[in-house]
Amino acid sequence: MALEIERKFLVKNDSWRSDVVAESRLQQGYLANQKNVSVRIRTGNGKAHLNIKSTTIGIRRLEYEYEIPMADASEMLREIALQPFIDKTRYIVRHGGRDWELDVFAGENQGLIVAELELGSEDEPFELPDWAGEEVSGEIKYYNVNLIKHPFSQW
Repeated sequence: MALEIERKFLVKNDSWRSDVVAESRLQQGYLANQKNVSVRIRTGNGKAHLNIKSTTIGIRRLEYEYEIPMADASEMLREIALQPFIDKTRYIVRHGGRDWELDVFAGENQGLIVAELELGSEDEPFELPDWAGEEVSGEIKYYNVNLIKHPFSQW
């Protein structure tokens, strides 16, 4: 079983930029968003992935991810994905011996920056960076699948 345990925080300032170790531009679209599951396509860095994720609220959920051909992903995004796409730049930021993923959103979600940290267990300790603000792990409005229907620019 593939299990994702992830904490999400809003980002309150730009001090994280000095600790960036990698970045990539991502586009993702959702093929399905149902009560119990979301199915998405994501492209970035010349690769494409199909992702299936349970919609459990909180920091723990099932997640399965498979690499797929880029041509197939492009066609699915163009022809069958819900619109608009999620467009963002993901920065990998090293802090406290861990790699944080910071998503800087563009398009309809411009202005939103969310930091995510994957953990091995729900109670695993970690050092919270100074740039991390309010925790939004359980707030569904910050889930990417919801940002398509209710973009940050409309809040």
